[in-house]
Amino acid sequence: MPVREPTPGDLEPIETASRDELQALQLARLQWTLRHAYDHVPHYRRAFDASGVHPSDLHTLDDLARFPFTSKQDLRDHYPFGLFAVPRTEVVRVHASSGTTGKSTVVGYTRRDIDTWADLVARSIRAAGGRAGDVVHVAYGYGLFTGGLGAHYGAERLGCTVVPMGGGQTEKQVQLIRDFAPDIIMVTPSYMQVIVEEFERQGLDPASMSLSVGIFGAEPWTEAMRRDIEARAAIDAVDIYGLSEVLGPGVASECVETKDGPVVWEDHFYPEIIDPITGEVRADGEEGELVFTTLTKEALPVIRYRTRDLTRLLPPTARSMRRMARITGRTDDMLIIRGVNVFPTQIEELILQHGALAGQYQLIVTRDGLLDDLEVRCELASAHAGADRAPIAEQLQQRIKVMVGVSTVVTIDAPGSVERTQVGKARRVIDRRPR
Repeated sequence: MPVREPTPGDLEPIETASRDELQALQLARLQWTLRHAYDHVPHYRRAFDASGVHPSDLHTLDDLARFPFTSKQDLRDHYPFGLFAVPRTEVVRVHASSGTTGKSTVVGYTRRDIDTWADLVARSIRAAGGRAGDVVHVAYGYGLFTGGLGAHYGAERLGCTVVPMGGGQTEKQVQLIRDFAPDIIMVTPSYMQVIVEEFERQGLDPASMSLSVGIFGAEPWTEAMRRDIEARAAIDAVDIYGLSEVLGPGVASECVETKDGPVVWEDHFYPEIIDPITGEVRADGEEGELVFTTLTKEALPVIRYRTRDLTRLLPPTARSMRRMARITGRTDDMLIIRGVNVFPTQIEELILQHGALAGQYQLIVTRDGLLDDLEVRCELASAHAGADRAPIAEQLQQRIKVMVGVSTVVTIDAPGSVERTQVGKARRVIDRRPR
């Protein structure tokens, strides 16, 4: 798989700037953002006043730790437009979360915000090896979800030809990939696995696809899943990170030449890692909850937004900006099974380490009296459809017990048995405990 190394002319000056230059820009933009939020969003004025801080109190980047956090609940409490910092007439687009756990979180964009977003996704695609003239197959969902349109406008900004397929219709996905010969696909990693399976179901070799790069995001995934996709589809698989409350896809993205974690585009987003319990800021390299403050957003600035994603900040490599380690889980999707903290990605890693198992799985949580039980349901890979399931289940059960520390029931079904995602993120956890 050839890797397209960037030349100096490919990069923006800020991508190779010194740390001092970058921090000076961050400080100036952070001071503007705090003032913009305080002056135009009543919620932030109240929150700052209650914490005894004022935008003028920010003299260094470390001073940000004195300011209050923003949570997803704050966005829900001010549904739909209560956190906008510009008149609604200056908002050219809105996006929203699905609202499956409560009210939707609504985000707005000015024309300048949309341009910034397109620029950053274009930067992300270029970091993944994309160049003007490439064909980009977008299989993220379009609509209120930020994935499809975010990827679409960024690819166009880079000068690519966009195939706006959206999610679902897997047979048609395969047909268009064969007919239009795209260079890049942008999709969730779990749905990329479904597309690969569909190639195999049709008797086609997924490694024969025209694709050279897959840009995968919108859900946590593991190094094991990367290796699985790269081996089966013969592509470079890179990680893109984003969330609608902060912008959408393009907050951070991996560089194809290193594939060592998404680079946070720190000229537009200031990252922190905090202790998820105490809120204290942790040093680079220490794991904790990822927090973002936007530096250039006009319509919806967010101050110290708690993402609930667990990760670490790593030193720069391919670019001048810090990287994110792979997300190990979320503080709000962590399962506690009989006192043990369990993240779906821990189980996924162990499943994919077993050569006879496919990457599709579900965790089913039930309650027997006062105790929670966890069933791990997975399936055999097509090439091992006739394998004896009992010893494989016993082996996986033991590995989970040793590596994760929780007892499980492992069920292994035939290939294709586990529910597939057709649009959006995979449904990994089924919680059947009584509410």
